[in-house]
Amino acid sequence: MPSEIKPLNINSTYVVMDGSGNAMPVSVSDTFYEELSRTFGDFKNKRLVSQLNFDRDWGTWEMHPAGEEFVCLISGQIDLILKQNGVENRLPLDTPGSYVIVPKGIWHTAKVHQPCSVLFITPGEGTQNRAV
Repeated sequence: MPSEIKPLNINSTYVVMDGSGNAMPVSVSDTFYEELSRTFGDFKNKRLVSQLNFDRDWGTWEMHPAGEEFVCLISGQIDLILKQNGVENRLPLDTPGSYVIVPKGIWHTAKVHQPCSVLFITPGEGTQNRAV
């Protein structure tokens, strides 16, 4: 057990969880994703727990080939849009605590209706992005 257990804040310190059940706090900075790659490599068998705030639509589609992503609304209002077989499925998240589990390999983006805060648990290995 660590010598000191203290509270952290998801706004400034994300968590990387591995397949063995370990949870490692990681400070958020302007170079966070570059540091994440340097520290954790290809992210195999790892998930990132993060919280992000949005005041505009996402500028990209993303897809996670290594597993399902948990997307939970903390506040605000968004539509999560999943694209399957060329068809867009719009899923409204308008109540705090509402969530979607995005299936493995499905492209998704979001339309923001009200500034929002969203909690993610993301299988990062092989994540792909493309412009909306």
